Amino acid sequence: MQDDNPKADQTAKVSVPTADQPEKPFFSAVLTPYRSLGPHGFLTLMICLGVISFIAGLVFLSIGAWPVFGFFGLDVLLVWAAFKLNYSSAHAYEEIEISASEIVIRKVGPGKRNTELRFNPVWVRLSVTRLKDEGVTKIALISRGDTVEVGNFLNPDDRTSFAGALGNALHSAKSGGFHV
Repeated sequence: MQDDNPKADQTAKVSVPTADQPEKPFFSAVLTPYRSLGPHGFLTLMICLGVISFIAGLVFLSIGAWPVFGFFGLDVLLVWAAFKLNYSSAHAYEEIEISASEIVIRKVGPGKRNTELRFNPVWVRLSVTRLKDEGVTKIALISRGDTVEVGNFLNPDDRTSFAGALGNALHSAKSGGFHV
């Protein structure tokens, strides 16, 4: 007996993740620290600070206090170095990916400090610490005794928003990724 249905020869193709092809995340966030002063503002600040220090140094030089002139230049150098250190830490970020079977947290710090953590969403609990006046002050993922804080460098409003999104994604992962 032969079936005349042309669809009978087609096989169903189901995409099952393998070790070579991991499951695609349904939640992905990259958290970066906020820097209020951009390169143009930094240049403007340093020029203004340099001009003010130079003029003040000239005043002290004209009244005979010549050693003070060098200290004004040292102040400008120290402010410049502090901003450069601040900008180097701005390259840090945290990347969080959640799929139905895995949570991946990548923390990339300044220089070569990189950390990658993997958790099973079934065993992860979200801990959110709130203060009445400030809002969310701490977000942590806890799994079998391990605690990982995320989003420490976010401001309270962004931390509150991210905690809600992370909570929803974690709930979806625990229910198989169907409630996104």
